[in-house]
Amino acid sequence: MIRAVPGRRATHEGIVDDRYKWLVLSNTTLGVLMATIDTSIVLIALPDIFRGIHVNPLQPGNTFYLLWMILGFMIVTSVLVVSLGRLGDMLGRVKMYNLGFVIYTFFSLVLSVTWMSGTAAALWLVIMRLFQGVGAAFLIANSTAILTDAFPEHQRGMAVGINQIAGIAGTFIGLVLGGLLGPIQWRLVFVISVPVGLFGTIWAYRQLREVPIRRTHHIDWAGNLTFAVGLVALMVGITYGIQPYGGHVMGWSSPLVVVSLITGVAALTLFARVEARGPDPMFRLELFRIRAFSMGSISTLLAAVGRGGLMFTMVIWLQGIWLPLHGYNFSNTPLWAGIALLPLTAGFLVAGPLCGYLSDRLGSRPFTVGGMIGAAGSFLMLELLPANFSYSTFGVILFVNGLAMGAFSAPNRAGVMNALPPQDRGVGSGMNATFQNSGQVISIGVFFTLMIIGLAATLPRALYSGLRGEGVSVALAHHVATLPPVTTLFASFLGDNPMAHLIDAHAAASLSGVARATVFGHRFFPTIIQGAFATGLHPALDFAAVVCALAAITSWFRGGRGDRQSRSVEAALGGHVARH
Repeated sequence: MIRAVPGRRATHEGIVDDRYKWLVLSNTTLGVLMATIDTSIVLIALPDIFRGIHVNPLQPGNTFYLLWMILGFMIVTSVLVVSLGRLGDMLGRVKMYNLGFVIYTFFSLVLSVTWMSGTAAALWLVIMRLFQGVGAAFLIANSTAILTDAFPEHQRGMAVGINQIAGIAGTFIGLVLGGLLGPIQWRLVFVISVPVGLFGTIWAYRQLREVPIRRTHHIDWAGNLTFAVGLVALMVGITYGIQPYGGHVMGWSSPLVVVSLITGVAALTLFARVEARGPDPMFRLELFRIRAFSMGSISTLLAAVGRGGLMFTMVIWLQGIWLPLHGYNFSNTPLWAGIALLPLTAGFLVAGPLCGYLSDRLGSRPFTVGGMIGAAGSFLMLELLPANFSYSTFGVILFVNGLAMGAFSAPNRAGVMNALPPQDRGVGSGMNATFQNSGQVISIGVFFTLMIIGLAATLPRALYSGLRGEGVSVALAHHVATLPPVTTLFASFLGDNPMAHLIDAHAAASLSGVARATVFGHRFFPTIIQGAFATGLHPALDFAAVVCALAAITSWFRGGRGDRQSRSVEAALGGHVARH
């Protein structure tokens, strides 16, 4: 019998401490917010970082550093969150979470004190950024499980909603912070995490307490190895697939990409066989027999695939077209792009906690299904906008998209966590985070691929005609028009005038003064690329809408109020949990 304790309430899982649960929510929200801010703060600050270390990331051979600074952090977290969630189940979630704070803070400091320059500095930043991602994976893998342990089932939607929406909002807060801090001093982009990390480390160590471990686990070395090889190989293939190769505008026919993709599929197939037969597998495949968990995880993957490339697309749209057309210099566009995307953050912040709170009472299905339908509709609305849109309309659509994604995210994660048995919350949280992070990387690959295909079909002709119209020679106009379109996308993304990368200084000297002023002005490139950009953007938005619609369907099949299955999990697993 459980005796009443002041400030605590008894539930079917034990005693819930009302004060402690809010400490857990505050600390885990801080950890997730810090990790997700650093996911995007680098994106906007990349021009300042590369200028600070004297590297041009658009030169041949240097795009490696650009892509891995953008995607390496996400790849590492995708690979490690399941294993680190499993370690949390084995060794203690709070221990692993605290270790994540320490690792993350240390490598944030190391990143900020880079003393080299040139490609050596770029390689150093890439490697240290990967280690920073390891710390983030510790935090992400265990924070939701710690939160679920601390809150009773009828409040988890609200708690997970605040935690997760803070994380998603951190992605967009990072855009603004990167735009503010990068021009002052690029090292501040990394330094800012250090005091926050130190505070969070001490706070977590002093305040968080471990839930007793309920059973013995063993490390699944074969599962960890095959999973890591498979996921890394797939991510490498996707990363290099969007780069030019030989005479092709993209690298999907590159031997490296083909081998990476084949290796990834083969390793993950072997991983599934290992996990199905292993005595104590890392990836608990039997958890997929719980409908709320399996449908919720599939919905997480689909939503991430639909949403992951959106931020990159919007940033390129704003920095490469809309902001320059409205008088902003290319060098100022990163900061203002982050500010222009704030309505999306506002939508997340409004819908996340509110829908998480309501899902505790009404179940998650109405919000996950409705959220994905709303997201699909918002993508179609974006498709109706001209390249030079009215910002008020654009802002409203972004806000609707944020509302829809917020309405989905928190109830979906709460439903997934409620469906898990207590002893598997760490690995289950890690599995769900893997679906989300992997989906984001896949989405970026798909979005860029569709946009590059569209640009390759129409941009060369538009560039050639525009340059010839300004009196540029046939040879130079032809040379510029046949350069890989990805160069223009990355230049826009970095806040540089793409024409400065398409036409070198020697060729620029051959232009007349009037032609040079026009071609290198802030209106020439945006005017030329508008139609071509729409050709690539529309298929990408159609893809996102279709994927979100599929996520709505899978969310429907999660079940209704029955997504709260934590009391009947052992029955759903046929007694498997009990036997272990």
